[in-house]
Amino acid sequence: MSQWVRYRTGSAGEGFGRLEGDRIEPVRGFPWKQPQPDGAALPLSSVTLLAPCQPGKLIALWNNFYALAAKLGKATPAHPLYLLKPSTSVSGPGDPIRRPRSYTGKIAFEGELGIVIGQRCSDVSAADAERCIFGYTCVNDITAVGVMNESPDFVQWCRSKGYDTFGAIGPLIATELDWRSASVVTTLEGAERQRYALADMIFSPQELVSRISQDMTLLPGDVIACGTSIGVGSIPDGACVAVTIEGIGTLSNTLTAASGAARP
Repeated sequence: MSQWVRYRTGSAGEGFGRLEGDRIEPVRGFPWKQPQPDGAALPLSSVTLLAPCQPGKLIALWNNFYALAAKLGKATPAHPLYLLKPSTSVSGPGDPIRRPRSYTGKIAFEGELGIVIGQRCSDVSAADAERCIFGYTCVNDITAVGVMNESPDFVQWCRSKGYDTFGAIGPLIATELDWRSASVVTTLEGAERQRYALADMIFSPQELVSRISQDMTLLPGDVIACGTSIGVGSIPDGACVAVTIEGIGTLSNTLTAASGAARP
């Protein structure tokens, strides 16, 4: 298994690299496109980690775990149920979750596994989907809960989940992750709020890639958030949420209070 990061340095700008212990081996190009070595290794402590990729689209699943479906009394879906989060919602490890200036209500966390696409794919079979997956990352699918049902005429999935910084991903991309034996653990200020097995997924990562690729073309760097399970909760202003998956690491972000007056 390889681990890949995207980082910023004070002198060399931004880049991708393979993480080896506490050092980063820089590469030219993208990790999923035959990257070439690019200079001397960098101490991990000398860089700022960024979102490990820059997805053109972040696809977020709903009702993809048997335990949550049973709790909510929802039927098992025949096809993945999902929404799109804009690329501008993406944030990285350590980045603040910024409360929208126009919103004072509940903001919720959802710890999830993220699939990182490694090659262009359209209408692929489940058997062929594995080759389209470059690796996996952690996701916090953040939601302005009060916005979702603000209008009685339309559930605002995209708006409530699409604010800037509401799509946290990272801290790295792990290839060849044994997701079937892994769990997602989400903590709020150090207190465990979610712990669920990824083996409880209704649609596996391979099935998700196959089914969604039948609806739209998936491109390298796109991310599919596999959905969450029981334990979703609200984030108080100033609180830190951490999503951990063994083999990937921990994605930590803090909700910051709104600053300044809202624009009319």
